Amino acid sequence: MNPDAASHPNRQLEVGVFECEIHLKFRLIEENCVLNDREKLLELLIDAFTAGADEYLEPLHSCVKTKEISELEASSHMRRQLMRLRNSSNLT
Repeated sequence: MNPDAASHPNRQLEVGVFECEIHLKFRLIEENCVLNDREKLLELLIDAFTAGADEYLEPLHSCVKTKEISELEASSHMRRQLMRLRNSSNLT
């Protein structure tokens, strides 16, 4: 018998639509050319912040806000994906 199965009876996981806002402020030592490509810069900044402080990164401030919003506020694409997730057997 699987101990996880006994402790977690079959139940439907709930999914929703959330609005997330992240403010990060830190000092970073990096090559100047990286600052010209916004997508690459964003990826680099998130990776650096996730890895934590080191000799090249000095975090100054971080704030994360999330709130669940009405499904009607989501795009039609997100609403369709939400329906697919709810109908998926992978969530049980």
